[in-house]
Amino acid sequence: MQFSAEEWVAITLSLQVAGLAVVVSLPLGILAAYILARHEFFGKSLFSALISLPLILPPVVTGYLLLVAFGRKGIFGGFLETFGIVFSFRWTGAALAAAVMGFPLLVQAIRISMEAIDRRLEAASSTLGASPLMVFLTVTLPLSLPGILAGAVLCFARSLGEFGATITFVSAIPGETQTLASAVHAALQDPDGEPTVFRLTLLSIVISFAAIFLSGFVSRFIARRVGASG
Repeated sequence: MQFSAEEWVAITLSLQVAGLAVVVSLPLGILAAYILARHEFFGKSLFSALISLPLILPPVVTGYLLLVAFGRKGIFGGFLETFGIVFSFRWTGAALAAAVMGFPLLVQAIRISMEAIDRRLEAASSTLGASPLMVFLTVTLPLSLPGILAGAVLCFARSLGEFGATITFVSAIPGETQTLASAVHAALQDPDGEPTVFRLTLLSIVISFAAIFLSGFVSRFIARRVGASG
């Protein structure tokens, strides 16, 4: 199975976008999951709903909101542009859109993992004199690793397949913002594009299966190590 130079660019860009989306989302996702799993506060339900909103909104609406916020004339976009930071119609904008769409899945997986931790282990660490930060770094975070990994893979897979928000926010410029999903869409518009659609679809399935399989394997390995060390 041979890919054209343009298809390779779309493949590479998709992996780059999905990878950056995970890297950017992970610290914020861990923080948001920890807040939801360990704290009670006024507006918690609203905070949780806002995080989950991209799962419910039509992706095109999410893309439009990103354009309003981070476009060149957007609420934040104009300000960021003065520092040379541009998202609209750039591959970094595709990564931002993918991160927003994958963020709820990331947070949900990590939150479930944190809520499953025996709180007595954290309490014991506090009793021994550990600060809240040290409890988080030495107890909560290590025990949450399987969920963090699962969430990262879900975010990566969601980012890899993202289409609606991305094409609305950054369009599908070949070589710049055309990802696997938008390349498949473009090929579908071509009467002779069926072979391209087949190749890219098959590759997407292979990458997704590989990511899920590797995630499951590593998650089980981490869970065994964490269990053994506990």
